[in-house]
This record gives sequence, C-alpha cells and structure tokens, in this order.
Amino acid sequence: MPKRSSKPRDPNQLAAAIVAQATGDELEVEPEPVKNAAAVELGRLGGLKGGKARAEKLSPKKRSQIAKKAAQARWAKRDDS
Repeated sequence: MPKRSSKPRDPNQLAAAIVAQATGDELEVEPEPVKNAAAVELGRLGGLKGGKARAEKLSPKKRSQIAKKAAQARWAKRDDS
C-alpha cells in the first residue's frame, strides 16, 4: 500500500521541517521499522476471513440487533452535523 503522506503529523515536527527547509538544513528522519513478512501475511489472512467467520457464528436475531444498533449510530451522526 502506498504511503499517504510524508508530512509530519505533529505541529512541532511540521514547524521544525519548515525551519529546516528554510535554512537549508537537513531534517533527521527515522527509518520505518522493517515488518516481518510472515506476520503481515498472517494478519492479513485473519482480517480477510474474520468478519465472514463472525457473521456465520451469530444467530439471525443477534445479527439483526447489531445491524439496528449500527443504523441508529449512523442516523445519530446525521443529526449532529
């Protein structure tokens, strides 16, 4: 998956990046940790089958209750904005 942004999220980091760019200094960037490919694959596998497996275990009544609660939450968001 591509990186969304290389900009610092913290306002202080952003300010430091702006000052470093304006003065021509190099900003020290920490390298991202290397991920274990096997662990990534296992996590993805669990994520792919998780929702479907959970839905199969739920009773129709419980699925209906969950769906109603989700719908109420969505409608509550509309009232706030």
